Amino acid sequence: MKNFDEAGLAEPILRAVKEEGYEAPTPIQREVIPHMKAGEDILGIAQTGTGKTAAFVLPLLTRLAEDRKKPAPHTCRALILAPTRELASQIADSVRTYGQYIGPSTAVIFGGVKPGPQLRALSRGLDIVIATPGRLEDHMSTGGIKLDATTTVVLDEADQMLDLGFAPAIRRILGKLPKVRQTVLLSATMPHQIRKLAKEFQTNPREISVAPVSRPIEKIEQSVRFLNSSSKRAALQEILSEKDIE
Repeated sequence: MKNFDEAGLAEPILRAVKEEGYEAPTPIQREVIPHMKAGEDILGIAQTGTGKTAAFVLPLLTRLAEDRKKPAPHTCRALILAPTRELASQIADSVRTYGQYIGPSTAVIFGGVKPGPQLRALSRGLDIVIATPGRLEDHMSTGGIKLDATTTVVLDEADQMLDLGFAPAIRRILGKLPKVRQTVLLSATMPHQIRKLAKEFQTNPREISVAPVSRPIEKIEQSVRFLNSSSKRAALQEILSEKDIE
Protein backbone atom coordinates (compact mmCIF):
# COMPACT_ATOMS: atom_id res chain seq x y z
CA MET A 1 0.00 0.00 0.00
CA LYS A 2 1.97 2.99 -1.32
CA ASN A 3 -0.80 5.57 -1.01
CA PHE A 4 -4.22 5.97 0.58
CA ASP A 5 -5.94 5.27 -2.77
CA GLU A 6 -4.84 1.66 -2.33
CA ALA A 7 -6.05 1.40 1.27
CA GLY A 8 -9.62 0.42 0.43
CA LEU A 9 -11.07 3.31 2.44
CA ALA A 10 -14.63 4.45 1.87
CA GLU A 11 -14.84 7.39 -0.55
CA PRO A 12 -15.95 9.99 2.05
CA ILE A 13 -13.08 8.98 4.35
CA LEU A 14 -10.52 9.05 1.54
CA ARG A 15 -11.76 12.51 0.52
CA ALA A 16 -11.25 13.83 4.06
CA VAL A 17 -7.75 12.31 4.23
CA LYS A 18 -6.74 13.96 0.97
CA GLU A 19 -8.13 17.31 2.08
CA GLU A 20 -5.82 17.08 5.10
CA GLY A 21 -2.93 16.81 2.66
CA TYR A 22 -1.99 13.19 3.39
CA GLU A 23 -0.85 11.06 0.47
CA ALA A 24 1.47 8.31 1.69
CA PRO A 25 0.52 6.26 4.76
CA THR A 26 3.05 5.82 7.57
CA PRO A 27 4.47 2.33 8.24
CA ILE A 28 2.03 1.63 11.09
CA GLN A 29 -0.88 2.74 8.88
CA ARG A 30 0.28 0.51 6.02
CA GLU A 31 0.34 -2.48 8.34
CA VAL A 32 -2.72 -1.89 10.52
CA ILE A 33 -5.33 -0.61 8.05
CA PRO A 34 -5.69 -3.72 5.85
CA HIS A 35 -5.72 -6.15 8.79
CA MET A 36 -8.19 -4.04 10.73
CA LYS A 37 -10.43 -3.80 7.66
CA ALA A 38 -10.28 -7.59 7.47
CA GLY A 39 -11.65 -7.82 11.01
CA GLU A 40 -8.54 -9.30 12.60
CA ASP A 41 -7.43 -8.72 16.18
CA ILE A 42 -4.27 -6.60 16.23
CA LEU A 43 -1.40 -6.31 18.69
CA GLY A 44 0.58 -3.32 17.47
CA ILE A 45 3.76 -1.66 18.70
CA ALA A 46 4.69 1.79 17.44
CA GLN A 47 6.25 4.88 18.90
CA THR A 48 4.17 7.90 19.79
CA GLY A 49 3.92 10.25 16.81
CA THR A 50 3.98 7.58 14.10
CA GLY A 51 0.34 7.89 13.04
CA LYS A 52 -1.24 5.22 15.26
CA THR A 53 -4.49 7.16 15.65
CA ALA A 54 -5.24 7.33 11.92
CA ALA A 55 -4.20 3.68 11.61
CA PHE A 56 -7.25 2.57 13.59
CA VAL A 57 -9.63 5.52 13.04
CA LEU A 58 -9.61 5.31 9.22
CA PRO A 59 -10.67 1.64 8.90
CA LEU A 60 -13.13 2.09 11.76
CA LEU A 61 -14.80 5.00 9.98
CA THR A 62 -14.79 3.06 6.71
CA ARG A 63 -16.73 0.27 8.40
CA LEU A 64 -19.26 2.78 9.71
CA ALA A 65 -19.57 4.41 6.28
CA GLU A 66 -20.30 1.05 4.67
CA ASP A 67 -22.87 0.05 7.30
CA ARG A 68 -24.94 2.99 8.52
CA LYS A 69 -26.85 0.95 11.08
CA LYS A 70 -28.35 3.10 13.83
CA PRO A 71 -27.10 2.08 17.30
CA ALA A 72 -29.66 1.29 19.98
CA PRO A 73 -30.03 3.67 22.95
CA HIS A 74 -27.28 3.37 25.59
CA THR A 75 -25.03 1.33 23.25
CA CYS A 76 -22.07 2.04 21.00
CA ARG A 77 -20.80 0.23 17.94
CA ALA A 78 -17.13 0.93 18.65
CA LEU A 79 -15.26 1.73 21.86
CA ILE A 80 -11.86 3.41 22.04
CA LEU A 81 -10.11 3.41 25.42
CA ALA A 82 -7.40 5.96 26.16
CA PRO A 83 -5.32 6.60 29.30
CA THR A 84 -5.95 10.36 29.63
CA ARG A 85 -8.61 12.94 28.85
CA GLU A 86 -6.10 14.75 26.63
CA LEU A 87 -5.50 11.73 24.42
CA ALA A 88 -9.23 10.93 24.35
CA SER A 89 -9.91 14.46 23.11
CA GLN A 90 -7.17 14.19 20.46
CA ILE A 91 -8.66 10.94 19.17
CA ALA A 92 -12.09 12.56 19.04
CA ASP A 93 -10.63 15.40 16.97
CA SER A 94 -9.25 12.85 14.50
CA VAL A 95 -12.62 11.09 14.30
CA ARG A 96 -14.34 14.40 13.54
CA THR A 97 -11.73 15.38 10.93
CA TYR A 98 -11.61 12.08 9.04
CA GLY A 99 -15.32 11.42 9.49
CA GLN A 100 -16.56 14.87 8.51
CA TYR A 101 -18.39 13.58 5.43
CA ILE A 102 -20.24 10.77 7.20
CA GLY A 103 -20.93 12.49 10.51
CA PRO A 104 -20.53 9.57 12.93
CA SER A 105 -22.25 10.00 16.27
CA THR A 106 -19.56 10.17 18.96
CA ALA A 107 -18.99 11.08 22.59
CA VAL A 108 -15.84 11.68 24.62
CA ILE A 109 -16.13 10.29 28.14
CA PHE A 110 -13.70 11.24 30.91
CA GLY A 111 -13.73 12.33 34.53
CA GLY A 112 -13.37 15.76 36.06
CA VAL A 113 -16.51 17.12 34.39
CA LYS A 114 -20.24 16.83 35.13
CA PRO A 115 -21.65 13.47 33.99
CA GLY A 116 -25.00 14.84 32.82
CA PRO A 117 -24.05 15.84 29.25
CA GLN A 118 -22.17 12.56 28.80
CA LEU A 119 -25.21 10.55 29.96
CA ARG A 120 -27.50 12.43 27.58
CA ALA A 121 -25.16 11.67 24.67
CA LEU A 122 -24.92 8.00 25.62
CA SER A 123 -28.69 7.67 25.96
CA ARG A 124 -29.12 8.27 22.22
CA GLY A 125 -26.83 5.42 21.19
CA LEU A 126 -23.54 6.20 19.45
CA ASP A 127 -21.32 4.98 16.66
CA ILE A 128 -18.11 5.61 18.61
CA VAL A 129 -17.40 6.19 22.30
CA ILE A 130 -13.92 7.42 23.22
CA ALA A 131 -13.35 7.03 26.95
CA THR A 132 -10.97 6.79 29.85
CA PRO A 133 -11.58 3.56 31.80
CA GLY A 134 -12.59 5.10 35.14
CA ARG A 135 -15.43 7.33 33.94
CA LEU A 136 -16.61 4.66 31.50
CA GLU A 137 -17.03 2.22 34.38
CA ASP A 138 -19.00 4.87 36.28
CA HIS A 139 -21.50 5.08 33.43
CA MET A 140 -21.59 1.30 33.04
CA SER A 141 -22.48 0.88 36.72
CA THR A 142 -25.51 3.17 36.39
CA GLY A 143 -26.72 1.69 33.09
CA GLY A 144 -25.71 4.79 31.17
CA ILE A 145 -23.95 2.60 28.63
CA LYS A 146 -24.03 -1.09 27.80
CA LEU A 147 -21.36 -2.81 25.73
CA ASP A 148 -23.32 -5.82 24.51
CA ALA A 149 -23.63 -4.34 20.99
CA THR A 150 -20.01 -3.19 20.66
CA THR A 151 -18.25 -4.97 17.82
CA THR A 152 -14.85 -3.23 17.91
CA VAL A 153 -12.72 -2.13 20.87
CA VAL A 154 -9.42 -0.27 20.57
CA LEU A 155 -6.98 0.15 23.47
CA ASP A 156 -4.71 3.04 22.54
CA GLU A 157 -1.45 3.61 24.47
CA ALA A 158 -2.22 0.43 26.40
CA ASP A 159 1.08 0.53 28.29
CA GLN A 160 0.20 3.95 29.70
CA MET A 161 -3.16 2.68 30.87
CA LEU A 162 -1.48 -0.15 32.75
CA ASP A 163 1.10 2.24 34.22
CA LEU A 164 -1.76 4.37 35.54
CA GLY A 165 -3.27 1.37 37.32
CA PHE A 166 -6.17 0.76 34.94
CA ALA A 167 -5.51 -2.98 34.44
CA PRO A 168 -8.41 -4.15 36.69
CA ALA A 169 -10.82 -1.68 35.06
CA ILE A 170 -9.73 -2.73 31.56
CA ARG A 171 -10.31 -6.38 32.38
CA ARG A 172 -13.78 -5.63 33.75
CA ILE A 173 -14.65 -3.55 30.69
CA LEU A 174 -13.40 -6.15 28.20
CA GLY A 175 -15.30 -8.81 30.15
CA LYS A 176 -18.56 -6.99 29.38
CA LEU A 177 -18.02 -6.99 25.62
CA PRO A 178 -19.45 -9.63 23.28
CA LYS A 179 -17.17 -12.63 22.85
CA VAL A 180 -17.30 -12.18 19.08
CA ARG A 181 -15.66 -8.81 18.47
CA GLN A 182 -12.52 -7.20 17.10
CA THR A 183 -9.93 -6.20 19.70
CA VAL A 184 -7.13 -3.83 18.70
CA LEU A 185 -4.36 -3.23 21.24
CA LEU A 186 -1.79 -0.55 20.43
CA SER A 187 1.18 0.31 22.60
CA ALA A 188 4.54 2.06 22.47
CA THR A 189 6.16 -0.72 24.52
CA MET A 190 5.47 -4.40 25.04
CA PRO A 191 5.83 -5.28 28.75
CA HIS A 192 4.72 -8.65 30.13
CA GLN A 193 1.38 -7.22 31.24
CA ILE A 194 0.46 -6.26 27.68
CA ARG A 195 1.28 -9.75 26.45
CA LYS A 196 -0.86 -11.19 29.23
CA LEU A 197 -3.76 -8.89 28.36
CA ALA A 198 -3.52 -9.85 24.69
CA LYS A 199 -3.54 -13.54 25.55
CA GLU A 200 -6.64 -13.11 27.72
CA PHE A 201 -8.75 -11.02 25.39
CA GLN A 202 -7.54 -11.44 21.81
CA THR A 203 -7.99 -14.25 19.32
CA ASN A 204 -4.99 -15.04 17.12
CA PRO A 205 -3.91 -11.40 16.99
CA ARG A 206 -1.88 -10.10 14.09
CA GLU A 207 1.34 -8.79 15.63
CA ILE A 208 2.63 -5.60 14.05
CA SER A 209 5.82 -3.83 15.08
CA VAL A 210 7.12 -0.95 13.01
CA ALA A 211 9.73 0.55 15.34
CA PRO A 212 12.16 -0.55 18.03
CA VAL A 213 10.43 -0.95 21.37
CA SER A 214 10.89 1.72 24.07
CA ARG A 215 12.59 4.28 21.83
CA PRO A 216 11.26 7.78 21.21
CA ILE A 217 10.87 8.93 17.63
CA GLU A 218 13.97 10.68 16.37
CA LYS A 219 12.39 14.10 15.88
CA ILE A 220 11.68 14.37 19.61
CA GLU A 221 14.59 15.75 21.63
CA GLN A 222 14.28 14.80 25.29
CA SER A 223 15.79 16.41 28.36
CA VAL A 224 15.04 16.70 32.07
CA ARG A 225 14.90 19.83 34.20
CA PHE A 226 14.59 19.69 37.98
CA LEU A 227 12.30 22.56 39.02
CA ASN A 228 10.15 23.69 41.87
CA SER A 229 6.46 23.48 41.04
CA SER A 230 6.16 27.27 41.02
CA SER A 231 8.89 27.55 38.36
CA LYS A 232 7.33 25.22 35.79
CA ARG A 233 5.19 27.77 33.97
CA ALA A 234 8.08 30.20 33.45
CA ALA A 235 10.34 27.39 32.25
CA LEU A 236 7.72 26.20 29.78
CA GLN A 237 7.29 29.74 28.42
CA GLU A 238 11.04 30.04 28.04
CA ILE A 239 11.29 26.75 26.12
CA LEU A 240 8.37 27.54 23.82
CA SER A 241 9.76 30.99 23.01
CA GLU A 242 13.00 29.58 21.60
CA LYS A 243 13.30 30.10 17.85
CA ASP A 244 14.19 26.49 16.99
CA ILE A 245 11.00 25.07 18.49
CA GLU A 246 8.74 23.70 15.74
